Amino acid sequence: MNEPLVLSATTLPVLTLGAGGAALLRTHARAAGTAAVVASLGMLAGLAAWWAGHDTTGRTAFVAALELPGALTVVLYPRVRRHHAVDFCALVLVLGAGVLGTTYYSRGSFAGSMALALAMTLIAHVWWRFENSDEDDRVAILWIVLALGTAGIVFGHCAFLTTPEATIVVGSVLFAAVGPAMVVGVRRPRLVDVRALIVQVVVLGVVLIVYVAIFVGIVSGLDMLGQPHPSTGVLAVVGAVAATTFHPLLVVLRGVVDEMLFGDRPDPLDAATQVVDRVGGEPVLALRAIREALVLPYASLTVGGVELASSGTPVTSLRRLPLTLGPDTMGEIVVGLRPGDLSLSAGDERVLRIVAPLLAQTLRARELATDLRTSRGQAIAAIEEERRRLRRDLHDGLGPTLSGIAFTADAARNTLRDQPESADELLRGLRADAVSAVGEIRRLVYDMRPPALDELGLVPALRQRAAGVQTSDGRPMRVTIEAPDALPRLSAAVEAAAYRIATEALTNSARHSGSDTATLAIGVDDGRLSLVVRDAGRNGRPWTPGVGISSMRERAAEVGGTLEVSTSHRGALVEAHLPLS
Repeated sequence: MNEPLVLSATTLPVLTLGAGGAALLRTHARAAGTAAVVASLGMLAGLAAWWAGHDTTGRTAFVAALELPGALTVVLYPRVRRHHAVDFCALVLVLGAGVLGTTYYSRGSFAGSMALALAMTLIAHVWWRFENSDEDDRVAILWIVLALGTAGIVFGHCAFLTTPEATIVVGSVLFAAVGPAMVVGVRRPRLVDVRALIVQVVVLGVVLIVYVAIFVGIVSGLDMLGQPHPSTGVLAVVGAVAATTFHPLLVVLRGVVDEMLFGDRPDPLDAATQVVDRVGGEPVLALRAIREALVLPYASLTVGGVELASSGTPVTSLRRLPLTLGPDTMGEIVVGLRPGDLSLSAGDERVLRIVAPLLAQTLRARELATDLRTSRGQAIAAIEEERRRLRRDLHDGLGPTLSGIAFTADAARNTLRDQPESADELLRGLRADAVSAVGEIRRLVYDMRPPALDELGLVPALRQRAAGVQTSDGRPMRVTIEAPDALPRLSAAVEAAAYRIATEALTNSARHSGSDTATLAIGVDDGRLSLVVRDAGRNGRPWTPGVGISSMRERAAEVGGTLEVSTSHRGALVEAHLPLS
């Protein structure tokens, strides 16, 4: 045996174990970390003695460090539980087997029996700890199981297939992952889905064992048939025959492991039927239905990167599926993979793609309901604001005028016989107040809805109004109105909003542009009414948003439209787009 190569390779896992133990000293796994550091130092001392030529002493020290503090590292990981009987029994058995195996190391068979007892105790204790620990400790245990199990499986295959030197070198490289795995299990346990990796390693290891067994069995059969040394061609055929079992075994074993962990998987069609029947207006109920039908640990809906609803416990491995409705992406559904899965099965993918449009419709319905509530709130607020304005105008304007008419009428009645001239003067004032009251009523009616809209229609009413617009210095404003011959039927709210926005924009142009020309273009495009008011003002001064612009924006928003205002050296531009209904 090439002892220098073996000793050099063995140094690697010893060093990584010590480094991993040192990294655990500042965590709750400090007991396991301390044991790992002691084991690493003891094994290094044994290797040093071996290098110095003291083979027996070096091997004994190495085995002692491996079977005592090394085994204790596994017992104490990830945290110490001193008061449980099973932990205490495991600790006693590990120490007893380690001491006896080290003491009688020269007796090969007895030392081997103690090593086997030690290994079985560790396996049983790790299994028990996994079944009786919380979720965080379970994940940490799985990390060390992954490292030890992977190294053990590959080491066993190499021992059967290669030379002892190659087996030790490969095993040493793999066992070097034990220390880092311990650190990851404590500090970053959900770095990846460790359960999925374990299932893959176990399944692949069993398939390789079966494959090798089939190959060896066929070669042994050829030997019994008188072919002890088959040719290369025969071996190639045997290898090809054995290889045909690889993929089927991989699939079958994966299904067996899935059934052991999760029970029977649902039929995709039945699962889709269950989900469709239970998907409703509440996203949480829909997600719960998906989880129960597909046996998933987690599901959530996100819109714009923000989680809208979730069900279950988040996991490390996630799968995302966009929820599209026509050309629009309403959000995405995020599902957690089952422990042991690296991806969703084809059946699960089909179920999610079947229910995705329903979830997209659910999100669209929620969005529309939210918009409806917002619009209803805005409408109520606008109505209340209009009521307050009417109450204020009636109380402050028309109310005092009518009160004055009543007082004047009383005064005229009292002076009619004795002072007819004074009564006549009072009656003149009474008539003037009545005319003023009539004008105030007309103004209120006009503010609610211009009568010209009902008498003439939108375009003729705007032409009539534009004819009376004057600039700030009293010149008539020349307004060109471009409109189609006939407009589609407009709702009363949209018609009034269009009239108010257009007249306010023309008034602003007359007051502030410095020009006496303006253009009003009215059109219909893609179900929307467009109003574009453009003037030829060149004073270069930008419009400062005031009451007029704010009023136009509010009127457009009240009916679900938009309004944009801009200025340039060529003049000002007001552009409004209102829904037809």
